[in-house]
Amino acid sequence: MGKMIETGGQSDRAVLVGVILPDQNEAEVKEFLDELAFLTDTAGAIPVKTFVQKLEAPNPKTFVGSGKISEIEAFVRQNDISLVVFDEELSPTQLRNVEKIIKRRILDRTNLILDIFARRARTAHAKVQVELAQYEYLLPRLTRMWTHLERQRGGIGLRGPGETEIETDRRIIRDKIARLKRQLEKIDRQMMVQRKNRSRMVQVALVGYTNVGKSTIMNMMSKSDVFAENKLFATLDTTVRKVVIDNLPFLMTDTVGFIRKLPHGLVESFKSTLDEVREADILCHVVDISHPNFEDQVRVVNETLHELKADDKKVIIVFNKIDAFTYNRKDDDDLSPTEKENLDLEELGNSWMAKNKVGKTVFISAKNRTNIEELKSILYEEVKILHKRIYPYDNFLY
Repeated sequence: MGKMIETGGQSDRAVLVGVILPDQNEAEVKEFLDELAFLTDTAGAIPVKTFVQKLEAPNPKTFVGSGKISEIEAFVRQNDISLVVFDEELSPTQLRNVEKIIKRRILDRTNLILDIFARRARTAHAKVQVELAQYEYLLPRLTRMWTHLERQRGGIGLRGPGETEIETDRRIIRDKIARLKRQLEKIDRQMMVQRKNRSRMVQVALVGYTNVGKSTIMNMMSKSDVFAENKLFATLDTTVRKVVIDNLPFLMTDTVGFIRKLPHGLVESFKSTLDEVREADILCHVVDISHPNFEDQVRVVNETLHELKADDKKVIIVFNKIDAFTYNRKDDDDLSPTEKENLDLEELGNSWMAKNKVGKTVFISAKNRTNIEELKSILYEEVKILHKRIYPYDNFLY
């Protein structure tokens, strides 16, 4: 786990800000803000309070209305708040105006995600990808309150570009972007050669929303030690391991988790990482069945796969965390309180979740190793079909 981001020896205290637009409902926005709170916690700050306002459209000057901004400013001043996080990307004008009024560090969702990616980047490849996305985010925002930022070295949202030196010269930033792009192209070419060298083996990619348990499954299947943690974006770098089931070898790839409103710059910067998804033969779409809105997470992942032109592949749906999944079971005429209880594997197998038209479905708990043999069996059968096409005379395996 990365070092806790601290200012003045204490964790940042943060307030979160969101809006309910005409095409959204309160429950949907609440879930967005719950996720923003998880992102804020992952970045090392403590979410203290959430402000929400119903608007026809975001205010072009301050995102929320003037009354709400004054309310936030008063709360921040009276409660030792050092950070204000907005759930949408703010324009340079909005960011500048809000900072002038509130006089605290202001982050939007994009900047917060960039900060988490900067903390999670471990390899040179990931670090270059994140730095490029950071500079591209920074370029149109060079008119921010740099004197304020210079006084606050370190801290959430300030890691990476500008941490040791604030540069306001657009030409210097553009030169850095050009250099990073050349560096990334060179690394991408090297990775392409690596992928070609292993292209004769069947490739299975683990995909899914962030924090659904992909890395835990990877560790279990490959008997490796991939970093896994109950935080968003615990894994940034693509990890590839050889897996063997009953003498049948294949490659398994653990990929970066998807999320709603993933900044476009990050998608562009991480395109080489996402190439692992595009080039896979089979996708294991891992779903956290215990999450109250897992259906929405499935939709986000499917939309992202469509954007990557990777939605035409063979898919295995892996419902993970069945140990934490509960179901409200209550008879219509029963006046007793609803009791939440787990469904057993037979009940899950007969549920609507098992009746999808996408591909085979399996219910597991990677943490408790429940029903792992079923997952291995499904993987074996699907990989075997493709392996036979590549090695038609390799019959001794079967």
